[in-house]
Amino acid sequence: MFDSIFSAGVTPAQFFRMALAALTGGGLYAWLMSFRIRSSSRFFVVTALIPFTVASVISFVNGSIGAGVAIGGAFSLIRFRSAQGSADELAAILIAMAAGIAFGMGYLGYGIAILLCLAVLFILLAGSGLFEHKGMSDEQLLRITVPETLEYTGTFDAAFAEYLSDCSPIGVKTTGMGSMFRLSYKIRMKDPSRQKAFIDELRTMNGNLEIALLPYAHEQNQL
Repeated sequence: MFDSIFSAGVTPAQFFRMALAALTGGGLYAWLMSFRIRSSSRFFVVTALIPFTVASVISFVNGSIGAGVAIGGAFSLIRFRSAQGSADELAAILIAMAAGIAFGMGYLGYGIAILLCLAVLFILLAGSGLFEHKGMSDEQLLRITVPETLEYTGTFDAAFAEYLSDCSPIGVKTTGMGSMFRLSYKIRMKDPSRQKAFIDELRTMNGNLEIALLPYAHEQNQL
């Protein structure tokens, strides 16, 4: 089961066996991952097809240096213009590609094992809360938009002292064609139930412009 089905060359029977294993394993893998990853149905369709796609390429270039170089050059021309995916989506794609390489080398048992074992492990770890720490989960990202005419240094200190137990400036960014500034802070509230009162007080200081309070762990790379 864990020996390669390919010999010196790839016969039609061997290729279709590989295709059946890759498509079946990919479909089951995508279905399992859909229980933990929030994404569109198209993402899971693509994830289900990746193992077979990668396996097909590997099986055709296996043992041919020239073909491998040509395929590598073709892939280097690809430009990804979609938005960057989440860490979960990237992990799902990398697992599918790893299994596709195993399928492409003829190791059907290893390909199935990679897909199913890592899918189950991903679900168990994601649902266990093992890496979730209370102190970090309380952290939030505060974004305050202010007009360019406002001298924002020290403006919000009184409100921060009243409502926040911790506040660390992250950065300042211009927005609105340079007519406004967006201030970013990593904060922890003393009492989460006073969130509305905190935002209302900030609104009186920034001219009622946009204020956003977001989970820090999910938004820290989108400042």
